[in-house]
Amino acid sequence: MTSHSTSRRTVLFAAAALTTAGCGSDGGGDGGDGGTTAGTPEAPDAPETPGAPDSPEGDGEVLTRTSEIPVGGGTVFAEEKVVVTQPTAGEFKAFSAVCTHQGCLVNKVADGTVDCPCHGSRFRVADGSVVTGPATRPLPAEQIIVSGETISLA
Repeated sequence: MTSHSTSRRTVLFAAAALTTAGCGSDGGGDGGDGGTTAGTPEAPDAPETPGAPDSPEGDGEVLTRTSEIPVGGGTVFAEEKVVVTQPTAGEFKAFSAVCTHQGCLVNKVADGTVDCPCHGSRFRVADGSVVTGPATRPLPAEQIIVSGETISLA
């Protein structure tokens, strides 16, 4: 009786595994990602995006729309600890919002720089490099996905 019970358990586990695998395999395919409600309306645009093959690796949280990031400026997303910039029209960059000087969060993007309120460090929106110290290291780059009109964390 034990082998019959074990076989039945094996079949049930295998069926559960196939069902689970089937549910999660749509991550970046032809549409539904099965869990990201904010990104669902944008799914039809994904195949047109040159970076679409990388999408399944990071079904990230939608941060904003591309129209919300000013050209030559950017927006700080304090909760996610990331800053997204648009140095030139249509070019989007992302950096850690944690200042490399003493770990404060940057709080604004103005006049082409990402600014830290703690000690006055400023970083370029184009590459995160230091414009004004005391920070001596650039803001580390973060990965984002620009798909259609949405910007998501990778």
